[in-house]
Amino acid sequence: MLEIPLWKRGNKPKIELKELFQAYFECRKNKRNIANALAFEVDYESNLAQLCEEINNGIYKIGRSIAFILDKPVKREIFAADFRDRVVHHLIIGKINHLFEKQFIHDSYSCRIDKGTHFGIQRINKFIRQCSLNYTKDCYILKLDLQVFFMSINKNILFANLEQFIKEKYQQADTELIIKLCKQIIYYDPTKNCTTKGSKSDWDDLPETKSLFHSKPNCGLPIGNLTSQVFANFYMDTFDHFVKHDLKIRYYGRYVDDFVIVHEDKEYLKSLIPKLSEFLQSELKAIIHPKKIYLQHYSKGVKFLGTVILPNRIYIAN
Repeated sequence: MLEIPLWKRGNKPKIELKELFQAYFECRKNKRNIANALAFEVDYESNLAQLCEEINNGIYKIGRSIAFILDKPVKREIFAADFRDRVVHHLIIGKINHLFEKQFIHDSYSCRIDKGTHFGIQRINKFIRQCSLNYTKDCYILKLDLQVFFMSINKNILFANLEQFIKEKYQQADTELIIKLCKQIIYYDPTKNCTTKGSKSDWDDLPETKSLFHSKPNCGLPIGNLTSQVFANFYMDTFDHFVKHDLKIRYYGRYVDDFVIVHEDKEYLKSLIPKLSEFLQSELKAIIHPKKIYLQHYSKGVKFLGTVILPNRIYIAN
C-alpha cells in the first residue's frame, strides 16, 4: 500500500531546515567578511533554526537594509539586504531558478550560470559575423536600452506573472509558501526601514528617477538583491519571447535592459522600434530610452557590456 505524504494528509507543507542550510552556504560564499554575515555566523545553526521556524509559522519579517551609493561603473543606488534576508533570497532562487532556466531564451545573459558579460559579448560578435557573412555583406546593428529599468519595474505585473509561473511550473508541496515569500520580497519597500552608509550628499547628483526613495507606488526593485536580478530577468522574459518567437528575429541578445538586434535590412530595424516600444509599454510599462537608440552599419561597431565590438576585434570601452 502506497504511503500518503504528510502534506497530503492535511499537514501544512514546510521549508526544511536542511534547505536553509544549503541556502546559507551559498549565500556566504562571497559575503563572509561583511559585518552582518559575521554576526550571523557566530551562531548560524540557531539563527537558521529560528529563521526556519519564522518562515514556516508565517511570522517571517524582512529586516533592515543598508542604502548607499556606488559611483562606478555608473552612479547608482544600492540597497544591501540584511544577511538573514539574503539567505531567504538564495532559498527561493535555489528552488525555482532551474525552472526559469528552462523558460529563458538562450540569449539573455544576466545573472545566469555559464552566461554573463563575456558570453554576451561573444554572442553579439558572432551575430554580426554571421549576419554579414564574415564581413562580406551589409548588415546593421540596433541597440536599445530601457529608461531607469529597475526603478520602473511594475510590481503588480511582476508578481502576477511570477505567481502564475510558479503555480504552473513549480508544483511542489510548498508552492503557496514560496509564492508568499516572493510576494513579501517583491512588495517590500526597503526605503521604509533602512540605514544609510556614507553621506546624504552622496545622493545629491543622483537623478530622482534612479532612486527608490522617489519611485512611483508599486514600482521598483532594489539593486543589490539576488532576487531583484533574477526577477528582473523573468520580468523581461515575455519581451524576449515576443522578439524571438512572435517577431521571429534570429540575431537578438539581452543583458538586463540592454539589448541588441542585428539584421541585414536597416529599414526593417527602423520599423521594429515602434513595435518594440508598444509591446514594452503595454505589457511591462517600460519605456525605451529615447536618447540611447543606436542604429549603425556593423563597420561602425557597437558598444556593449563595457566593450566596443568592431569587425575582427573587440576593445575595452572607456
